[in-house]
Amino acid sequence: MYEWKDINWRKTERCVFKLQKRIFKASQQGNVRLVHKLQRLLLKSWYAKLLAVRRVSQDNKGKKTAGIDGVKSLIPKQRMALANNLKLGNKSKPTRRVWIPKSNRDEKRPLGIPTLYERALQALVKLALEPEWEVKFEPNSYGFRLARSTHDAIGAIYSCINKKAKYVLDADIAKCFDKINHQKLLAKLQTYPKLRRQIKAWLKSGFMDGKKLFPTNEGTPQGGVISPLLANIALHGMEEHILQYADKQKWKYPNGKSMSNRDKRQSISFIRYADDFVLIHEDLEIVQECQQIINEWLAEMGLELKPSKTKISHTLNQHDGNVGFEFLGFNIRQYKVGKHHGAKNTQGKQLGFKTLIKPSAENVKTHLRKLGEIVDSHKSAPQVALIKRLNPIIRGWSNYYSPVVSAETFSDCDYYFFEKIKRWAYRRHPMKNRTWIMRKYWHTEKNDNWVFSTREGENPLKMARHQDTKIVRFVKVKGNRSPYDGDLIYWSSRLGSHPEMPAEKAFLLKKQKGRCTYCGLHFQDGDLLETDHIIPKSKGGKDNRDNKQLLHRHCHDLKTTKDVTGTQDKEPLERGAG
Repeated sequence: MYEWKDINWRKTERCVFKLQKRIFKASQQGNVRLVHKLQRLLLKSWYAKLLAVRRVSQDNKGKKTAGIDGVKSLIPKQRMALANNLKLGNKSKPTRRVWIPKSNRDEKRPLGIPTLYERALQALVKLALEPEWEVKFEPNSYGFRLARSTHDAIGAIYSCINKKAKYVLDADIAKCFDKINHQKLLAKLQTYPKLRRQIKAWLKSGFMDGKKLFPTNEGTPQGGVISPLLANIALHGMEEHILQYADKQKWKYPNGKSMSNRDKRQSISFIRYADDFVLIHEDLEIVQECQQIINEWLAEMGLELKPSKTKISHTLNQHDGNVGFEFLGFNIRQYKVGKHHGAKNTQGKQLGFKTLIKPSAENVKTHLRKLGEIVDSHKSAPQVALIKRLNPIIRGWSNYYSPVVSAETFSDCDYYFFEKIKRWAYRRHPMKNRTWIMRKYWHTEKNDNWVFSTREGENPLKMARHQDTKIVRFVKVKGNRSPYDGDLIYWSSRLGSHPEMPAEKAFLLKKQKGRCTYCGLHFQDGDLLETDHIIPKSKGGKDNRDNKQLLHRHCHDLKTTKDVTGTQDKEPLERGAG
C-alpha cells in the first residue's frame, strides 16, 4: 500500500495530462464517441483521483471552509481513503449557504460550499470535461478559463477600437450563477448519461441555510469547483449568435458595395469575461439591435441583463458627454489629439484620436482606502510590521495595472499615500519636531532622499512605491490556443511574462526554463508556485536569488520535509529531466 508521501506526482500529472490531451484532440476532430470513452477512462483513473483530491485538500490556497459535514481539512491517510472512494453517482449532499459582502458593501453574494467529498468529485469531473470544452469555447471568452485573464480581454478590446472610434454596449448579466436554467444547461452539455446524472444531482442538491434545507430549481452554486465551468458552458454560443445575426444583414461599405460575410463578422466585436461582456460596433443602431438579440438569447437560459450595469457609450467624446467605459477595473477611452498625433488607419492617415486604457477612478479610490485602513490599524505597530503588511498589496495592485497607461496614476497614488504615512509618523512622536521624525523614518538611497525604510541590518526593509513598477505591455493570448494543445514552452513563457507574476518568480521561471527543479515538469496555469531556499536558511543558506528556486507547492512540501528530517530522495533530481 502506498502512503500519500510516497506518491510520484510527476508520473501522476504526466499520465493525467496525456489523457486530457487525447480528449482535446478527439474533441477537435469532432469524434464524440472517442471523447466520451476517454472521459470514462479518466474518471476511473487512480492518478486522476489522486490529483483531484490533492487540488481540493492540499493545493487549495483560500480560506478553508467546511461544508455541511463540518470537515475543513484532511490528514494524508484520509486523503488516500477519499481518493479510493471517489466515483460517479446520482446523488449529492446539499451545499452550505454562506453570505459574503460584495464590493459595494450594500449587497451580499450567496456562496454554496460543498463537502470535501463533493469538491473532490467535482474536481475529478472538471479534469475530464475541461479539455473537451476548451475546443468549443469561443475565442473571445476569457473568464474562468485556463491561461486566460482580464488582461487578455482588455488586449482584445484595444485591438478592435485602436483604429476606429465605436459605440460600446457594456453589460452585466444579473445573478448569472443563481438563475441558469438547468434543463438548457444539461442539454448543452451533450455528455453521456452517467456523467449527466451526476451533474444534475449537483444542480438539484439544494442548500442548507442554518438548519433549513432549501431546494435549487435553477442556477449553479457559487463556491463549487465545477460551477465556473458550468456557467461558461451555459453562456457559450452568445458570440456566435451575434455573428450569425451579422451574416443575415445587408450591410454595405461606404462606397455602396455590399460587405462580405467575413467583413461583417469582423465589424462586430463581442468580448466576454464570465458574466460581464462588451459588444462593440461603429453603428449605434446595430448595437441597440444586438442588445435586444442578446436579451432574447439570455431569456432562453433563464437569464437577463442587469439594468443598473448595462449602458451604451462611445469610445470618443460625444456632445452628450457620454464617453468611454469601464470594464474589469479599467477605464477605456479615446482622447482627441492634434492632426499630427494619435492613431493611424490602415492607409496611414491620422485619425485625430488616441486610445488610452487606465486604472478606473473607483478602483484607485478603493485601493487607497484599503491602504489607509491598514495604516490606521497599525498606529502603534513598529515600522517593520507596517511595511511588511503594505508591500504585497502595493506591488500586487501596481503589477495588475502595469500593462496599461498607469504612470501618472501611480505617481498620484504615491503622493496621496505619502501624506497618509506622514500623519502616521507625526502621531507616533507628538513631542518631537518634524525634522527629527523625517530623519527617523525616511532615508536616502542613491538620488532619492525620501525612502520610507528601516535602519536595521545590512539590508534595510523599505516600503514599495507604485511608481517603481515598470510599465510593460502585455501580449494577448493567440486566438483559440489552449494549454491542452501540448505547447508547454509557449504557455510556461507566458506564465513568466504575466503582469501579476512577481519579479523574483518571473526571474526564477526564466532561469529554470519554465520547469520545477524538483519534479522536472513544466509549470502550467493554475499551478501554485512557491519560492524555496536550495540550502535552507536554518542550515546557513543565504537569502539571495542564487540560493532560490521555484517549486510546485506540493513539491515544496516534500522538499521541506526532507530538509527537516535529513532524509535524502530515493531517486536523484535527474528524474525530472526530459
